[in-house]
Amino acid sequence: MDGSMGGAKASRMEAWRAQGFEPNNCPVRQVLDHVSAKWPVLVLMELGEEPRRFNELLRALPDISKRMLTQSLRNLERDGLVRREVFDTKPPSVRYSLTALGEGFLPHLLALVDWADAGMPQILAARAAFDAASA
Repeated sequence: MDGSMGGAKASRMEAWRAQGFEPNNCPVRQVLDHVSAKWPVLVLMELGEEPRRFNELLRALPDISKRMLTQSLRNLERDGLVRREVFDTKPPSVRYSLTALGEGFLPHLLALVDWADAGMPQILAARAAFDAASA
């Protein structure tokens, strides 16, 4: 990490502390608690392609349970990242899509996904070296 990045990080932390920063009320933590888990990330990526109905999301994410998908969608909707639209049909149908906030967040999420994908060989090598040294 270069000095400018460390300085920017320190300045941000100093500003948060001056505002009465509490670890439990950290804005970054509040957002990351919901979107950093496996399923919300994948749900957001799916919805970034196009709006989807619940069962379409279930088919696109075959390992997710209905309960976990429902919980993930509710949390994302509560945070304002996902919109739930109910259509007056028999039976009622529901479609999920990204809100403007969700669309604004998606490029940052995808940048993190790209970073993880590109860095995975180094991460795996570091894990192997750590495990070998610990054995």
